[in-house]
Amino acid sequence: MHKHILIATDGSELSQTAVQYGIALAKSVGARATAITVTPSHKFAVAAGWLTDAAKQHQDRMELLAAQYLGVARDIAAAAGIQCELLHREHDQPYQAIIDVAREKLCDLIVMASHGRRGLSAVVLGSETLKVLTYSSIPVLVYRAPRRESVFVPS
Repeated sequence: MHKHILIATDGSELSQTAVQYGIALAKSVGARATAITVTPSHKFAVAAGWLTDAAKQHQDRMELLAAQYLGVARDIAAAAGIQCELLHREHDQPYQAIIDVAREKLCDLIVMASHGRRGLSAVVLGSETLKVLTYSSIPVLVYRAPRRESVFVPS
């Protein structure tokens, strides 16, 4: 079965649920768990003095967010009674960072959430999950929350 599971989080509520699922899966099969969050790099051109200040503020903000997202994973793993390595990466292509870390860490499964966007919003917003599914040679388990179907009640 699985020996090392990489669990990706973006801090969203759905992503947190996927972290819970990934941790529970790791525990149930006796696998190691690693949680990763990827934040965007700070790359743009502005006046010389502004760039240094803006880059530092961006980096501080991204580190704070990453610590919050990974803190949730740490707490979920602790509650489950397993250890979970926590990783923060900066990368302009989050999907690529996830795939790269999975390869580096010799993970045999990637767990991540899908927000289930459809139609134009899926095309415009893109999907890191779809990109991981497309480009990863490592199996990917996509956690997707059950749809709330509208119920037709005849009158």
